[in-house]
Amino acid sequence: MRPVEPSVELISRPKIDWEEITAYLEEVGGTAWSDRVREQESPDSEDLLEFAGRMCYRSWEPGLNPNVGRVRTDSTQYLGNVVASQHGSVLEHASYTFILHNVSRVFTHELIRHRAGAAYSQESLRYVRLEDIPFWFPEWAREDEELMKRSLDLLDRMEEHQKWMSEHFGLDEEGQNFTHKKHMTSFMRRFAPEGLATGIVFTANLRTLRHVIEMRTAKGAEEEIRLVFNKIGEIMKKEAPAIFADYTVEDGEWIPGTRKA
Repeated sequence: MRPVEPSVELISRPKIDWEEITAYLEEVGGTAWSDRVREQESPDSEDLLEFAGRMCYRSWEPGLNPNVGRVRTDSTQYLGNVVASQHGSVLEHASYTFILHNVSRVFTHELIRHRAGAAYSQESLRYVRLEDIPFWFPEWAREDEELMKRSLDLLDRMEEHQKWMSEHFGLDEEGQNFTHKKHMTSFMRRFAPEGLATGIVFTANLRTLRHVIEMRTAKGAEEEIRLVFNKIGEIMKKEAPAIFADYTVEDGEWIPGTRKA
């Protein structure tokens, strides 16, 4: 058994092509908006959301739409109003991709229930053979000596069984074909615990991230998923501060000022 800790790495974020946006704005009017926004060095994700929101009303600058009497020029206030007004569709334009490493299959079984606005690619134990059993124990469990002794003994036996099966099925014998390896490896995974640490690539748009961070850091949520989404919340607070400005954090629970955005 190999002890591990769940970790989160952000590997992809939105990036704007300002030349194309400027070409569009030169045609419809509104280059003053892009000039102003580019100078403020705000995250591209927030600029993308503002662009999408202003497209709806042609509110790039005063006078372009005679129906719009007032145009907000402060981007943070504009995006705060988008969230407060629950214009959630605007938030769907910006997506982020994470590597969630050393998370358990208990975690991933719960995570993938969130399908709307999300994409997943997970390590497959049909193809990836186990050589050890990476496992995360919460701090309270590590402090329970009898629990740890019994748990580690069990995990060691399961790990030994994985190695025995690998030898028994001759998976490393010269000339062994891939079809046989896949078939046996698929069988062997049935003797791996749900708590086995794995990896998953997780992509979600900002609307989905707001929802899942709220749901999965709630006090009643499972403790590992609370731990991971608290990390994701901290990342997103830095990545898109205007979109997550309405949150307060109490004992690890992320509580939005505006729900159902």
